[in-house]
Amino acid sequence: MEVRERILKAAEELFMKFGIRSVTMDEIASELGISKKTIYLHFEDKDAIVHEVATIIMACDQIESNRIYEIAENPIDEVFREIEMFKNHAAALNPVVVYDLKKYYPKTWQLFQQHKQTIFLELAKRNLKEGIEQGLYRSEINIEILSRLRIEEIDFTFDQSIFPHEKFNQFDVQKAFIDHFLRGIVTERGLEIYHKYTKTAQN
Repeated sequence: MEVRERILKAAEELFMKFGIRSVTMDEIASELGISKKTIYLHFEDKDAIVHEVATIIMACDQIESNRIYEIAENPIDEVFREIEMFKNHAAALNPVVVYDLKKYYPKTWQLFQQHKQTIFLELAKRNLKEGIEQGLYRSEINIEILSRLRIEEIDFTFDQSIFPHEKFNQFDVQKAFIDHFLRGIVTERGLEIYHKYTKTAQN
């Protein structure tokens, strides 16, 4: 593996485990068994590492979301598969990462917001549109409004002022949001399918 890639991989693992702000360049260097000077040969500063790590994660998430879309049986199945992906991310993610990103790395946070308002939003719109076409979601729902509500719930999950990580598990919060969201838009047929997937997920 190239040195640059090793730096990014080590930094991502440390960020996810301890949060972004608390991880120093010295700690990244120590984790890799290289000098801090070597890191600076590849990256101008920690901000640059954070930005590239975030860019890679978002690109990987987009690829995974597209893969899920291709293999999902229907839009409700797609949502359940996305929940499983979120579960895997949440298990490896220190909740303070989102707080650190928002407060101390505005450039990267803005990149995430742009990604959310374009890529994530289009994914949410597509899911709602196809759910209506397949008779799983109510035809009268407002796609423009509900797609935005859905993606804003992602940030809401990690809001420490509302759901402090000492008291709430982020995956449980997201599951509750999804349950509330889907029950509000499904048809009777959609609800039957939703119950089927819910039972499967619990087994």
